[in-house]
Amino acid sequence: MTERKTHLDALAIGLLLLCCALWGLNQVATKLTLAHVPPLTQAALRSLGAALLVALWARVRGIPLNFGDGTFKGGLLAGLLFAVEFGCIFVGLQYTSASRMIVFIYLAPFVVALGMPLVARTERPDAVQLVGLGAAFAGVAWAFAEGWHAPSVGDRQWLGDALGVAAALLWGGTTLVIRGSRLTTAAPEVTLLYQLGVSGIALGAAALVAGERWPAQWSAAGIGLLGYQTVVVCFASYLLWFWLIRHYPATRLASFTLLTPLFGLLAGVGLLGEPLTARLVTACAAVAIGIAVVNRPAR
Repeated sequence: MTERKTHLDALAIGLLLLCCALWGLNQVATKLTLAHVPPLTQAALRSLGAALLVALWARVRGIPLNFGDGTFKGGLLAGLLFAVEFGCIFVGLQYTSASRMIVFIYLAPFVVALGMPLVARTERPDAVQLVGLGAAFAGVAWAFAEGWHAPSVGDRQWLGDALGVAAALLWGGTTLVIRGSRLTTAAPEVTLLYQLGVSGIALGAAALVAGERWPAQWSAAGIGLLGYQTVVVCFASYLLWFWLIRHYPATRLASFTLLTPLFGLLAGVGLLGEPLTARLVTACAAVAIGIAVVNRPAR
């Protein structure tokens, strides 16, 4: 399959729902792993581990990993953006809840929708789509304001929330780099390997500069949680995501992934017992409405 489609079909919707559920649960896994592994070290280990898996996958399937085909500059930039994005997420989870972090991260579709016309004129959002994205953005912004007036997690909740917003901007920028560079025609394995390999090295260097210490002992829980992030999320789900980006409209894909905050909210409240505030519920409702509007059937 090499052609691009203009709408999401049943296959795309099914794969997106699976990815959304995995990504929503991933914030909980990351939060729990912080008790065993420091944030930047954790992010570096999962990226490097997943990069090794992607390289092995490509070798077994006979997929050529050609980095001299004009994709290097785009791959390097995408990898660096990926590294800073996850640095923001992992550090931010020390100050805010997993359920709040996942909501703020998914401002990324707003960035993609506004920036996509610069790289692909055929994916220009119409007025109704912009209204849907604007509604989702307004709901998330209202939830963010909670950190200034009545924080439910701690006095530095605003900092964790702000890092979540920064991660959203970086994720949106990464998607635009992929669609606007030679990476859009590269194999998903190549795109993913660029991001994982570059981010793993960059995050490892950042961990050293920050003076993070390697865990003195590895518990079964820490290994299992890190394994979930590495194998299931960074390897399998991201491989699916980049395949979807190659074959379906990026704006619709990014908007549909706003379902992830709903999964993340349920996981954070149900598994971690995180506080469920009215503002956060409102933000998730706004996100759901935005999804319905942006992905409305074409006439």
